[in-house]
Amino acid sequence: MTKFSDLNLSDKVLKAVAETGYDTPTPIQEGAIGPALEGRDVLGIAQTGTGKTAAFTLPMITLLGRGRARARMPRSLVLAPTRELAAQVAENFDAYAKYTKLSKALLIGGTSFKDQDKLIDKGVDVLIATPGRLLDHLERGKLILTDVKVMVVDEADRMLDMGFIPDIEEIFKRTPFTRQTLFFSATMAPEIERITNTFLSNPAKIEVARAATTNTNIKQGVVMFKGSAKPKEPSEKRELLRKLIDAEGDACTNAIIFCNRKSDVDIVAKSLNKYGYQAAPIHGDLDQSHRTKTLDKFRDNELRILVASDVAARGLDIPAVTHVFNFDVPSHAEDYVHRIGRTGRAGRSGTAIMICVPRDEKNLADVEALVKEEIPRLDSPMAQATPAPVSDETPKEDKPKRTRSRGGRKAAEKPAEEAASVETAQPAETAAPVEKPRRDRETKRQPDKQPQEARSRGGKGRGRREEPNKVVGLGEEPPAFIAMSFAERAGQ
Repeated sequence: MTKFSDLNLSDKVLKAVAETGYDTPTPIQEGAIGPALEGRDVLGIAQTGTGKTAAFTLPMITLLGRGRARARMPRSLVLAPTRELAAQVAENFDAYAKYTKLSKALLIGGTSFKDQDKLIDKGVDVLIATPGRLLDHLERGKLILTDVKVMVVDEADRMLDMGFIPDIEEIFKRTPFTRQTLFFSATMAPEIERITNTFLSNPAKIEVARAATTNTNIKQGVVMFKGSAKPKEPSEKRELLRKLIDAEGDACTNAIIFCNRKSDVDIVAKSLNKYGYQAAPIHGDLDQSHRTKTLDKFRDNELRILVASDVAARGLDIPAVTHVFNFDVPSHAEDYVHRIGRTGRAGRSGTAIMICVPRDEKNLADVEALVKEEIPRLDSPMAQATPAPVSDETPKEDKPKRTRSRGGRKAAEKPAEEAASVETAQPAETAAPVEKPRRDRETKRQPDKQPQEARSRGGKGRGRREEPNKVVGLGEEPPAFIAMSFAERAGQ
């Protein structure tokens, strides 16, 4: 069996690795470290949780062991899609480079430009950044990438999902052609393949798992759920989530719950806390310091449940997560692989449970097509725990009928005895309310049923019809000349 000591890493790196408790490299580490130390470009394809961060951090530290960085000209560059993943790479670098004199800078949003500028001006060996913040510094003229010797792109497929590919291409153009490129991704979309063909030169391809596969250590399941009514579905869905958590019992020591929308992240976290579950939200709209504190509490077991958007789905190394609950079926099928990859890490077992409502069934089909397996259907605890509801409502025949009246709602809310007295006071034929027909339609459809008064009344009433042979509007006796024939008029 291969060990880290067999991979030609520097003694200082091996000493740091030994202190972290690792002795045997994972398949992606074993396959990538050797070609990277030889100076070759590397294309690594592996599912999340397989140790890709160490696969590029360890050889990079060894390669940068000699030399010194100049001001505003970093010697290596690591690009990560999210702040959390970038911060995690920085933590790994600190752990593995503790016996070296290499310096680093972390460029992410939500932190001060001024503090970052001070680090850049001193000169850093390793620059770890998100694409957006890196481009901000480049446009301000604070960075020069012409001295980059090693460039790393981590979670490239997530970069694609977040729309960072144009930014990545722009950054590549600002680095020297002779750089060494280490490119890592969990899936191999056509757009990712195009970029690797453009910017990598004869890379060593290490594929330790079929693209878009799920960890065999993870027990998966999906609950098909339909609410009793559309307005009630969100609250019933949250109730189902709580019952699923309860059904796992003591086996669920901690969990990450993923939602598609940031608004749902806040709502679900608030709902769980209301019912006594220890939960906290994390998504892109929260302040970076708040997100960092929340993650630290979750890592330190001070927080049992983390409710997250997909910002937390990629690259977060929290080894002991026992459960992942997908409150929504992810809109992008690839996200499913990364979400459930937060559990079952480093050889541990894990459980991933998903809730699917009717409108998400197409997304579920896409997920199953991607992973090339059917996710087992689970029985809903709602159906088991909730007996058939007994209605305590008044039967329909006993309910008072709603009627319209000029009094509007106030009239409808009259006490029953008052309504009864009104009915007895009225004649029998007028006791029941009669809806007033629309005048124009009824008069056109039933002209012969109009009251005699309406037909004989003068004026230009709409829909009225006068009796034949009767002059209206000229009095009881019309002028004599009107009754005369044309011949009589001509003779006059």
